[in-house]
Amino acid sequence: MNTQINLVPLTRWLAVGSVLGLIVLSLCWELFLAPLRPGGSWLALKALPLCFPLAGLLKNRMYTYRWVSLMVWLYFTEGVVRAYSDRAPSNYFAMLEVLLCLTLFTACAMHVKLRFRNAKLA
Repeated sequence: MNTQINLVPLTRWLAVGSVLGLIVLSLCWELFLAPLRPGGSWLALKALPLCFPLAGLLKNRMYTYRWVSLMVWLYFTEGVVRAYSDRAPSNYFAMLEVLLCLTLFTACAMHVKLRFRNAKLA
C-alpha cells in the first residue's frame, strides 16, 4: 500500500494563490492602502505582468512554472527594498509581498520537482 501523498495539486494551488495574492496586494497597496502619491500611484501597473503567468499556471503549463520562479525575484527585490525604506503601513505590505514571493517560488520549485519525479516513475 502506497501512503505517499500527491502534493502536485497543492503546489499548483499555492502558486496560483500566491500570484493572485500578489496581484491583489499590488493593486490595493498602490491605489488605496498606502500609495506613493495621494489618490493612487502608477506603480499599480506592476500588477500587470503578474496577469500573464496566471493563465499558464491555471492551465498547468510546466514552462510557466519555470519562468515564474525567475520573474518572482523582481517582486521579491522590490519588497525587500521597500520593507527597509518605506514607513508604516507601506513597509508591512512590502513584507507581505516578500512572503508571497517566497511562497510562490517554493510552490513553483516544488511543483516542477514533483512533476519530474512523477514522470520518471510513470
